[in-house]
Amino acid sequence: MSGEGNGAWPLWEVFVRGRRGLAHTHAGSLHAPDAEMALRNARDLYTRRSEGVSLWVVPSASITASSPDEKDPFFEPAADKPYRHPTFYEIPEGVRHL
Repeated sequence: MSGEGNGAWPLWEVFVRGRRGLAHTHAGSLHAPDAEMALRNARDLYTRRSEGVSLWVVPSASITASSPDEKDPFFEPAADKPYRHPTFYEIPEGVRHL
């Protein structure tokens, strides 16, 4: 049994895609010994009423996230890099449906 700390099962984050074409959204978390069991438990917990068409389970320890304390500098717009904005590019004549 793999786990964290004193033999507890690792924590998994569950993402559910509700209908085809939509993105997966975070549905919650659960503890499970491995990916297969996490996927089965996620199905039972988060798609009981056939809400989901796809599930992802990700070990919480594998997720790297930005810090809320770094919000301002991390998400500042890149004003010094105009090529990141669509207005930097000119559309050639004759190009349609772009």
